Amino acid sequence: MTRTPCVPVSRLRSLLPAALPLLLALGAAPAAAVDWNAVAAVDTVEVVTTDEDGALRETTVWLAVVDGEGYVRTSDTSWGGNLVRNPELVLRVEDDEHALRVEFIEDDALRTRVEESFNEKYGFSDSFITFFRSDHPKIMRLVPR
Repeated sequence: MTRTPCVPVSRLRSLLPAALPLLLALGAAPAAAVDWNAVAAVDTVEVVTTDEDGALRETTVWLAVVDGEGYVRTSDTSWGGNLVRNPELVLRVEDDEHALRVEFIEDDALRTRVEESFNEKYGFSDSFITFFRSDHPKIMRLVPR
């Protein structure tokens, strides 16, 4: 009986960070395929980022759409820190995956409009979490890579 060599899971995990860009390119739809207005009513999306140790982090977040562009936000979270180090992510919207990157928004007028959009969409829940989040959350526009 011939045995097929087995690759340890730990070795596969160590290879994943180097292979991630290729995997994302092969498996994720072009960012141009995102029709933000069509997904504006989606309650939650999933962002996939890469931790410092190379592990993938999958995080469910809210989505706001302002002027036909998608936005996510966070305070001092691990996934937010991941995007500070590397602004590339995969966004899962329902059954679709999109390879994107983020642009951090500092313009006060736009930040206000995005915050208002989150508040309008998520109502009391959004108002409630305001008490637990920093005064200046990271607001990120989702853009094509």
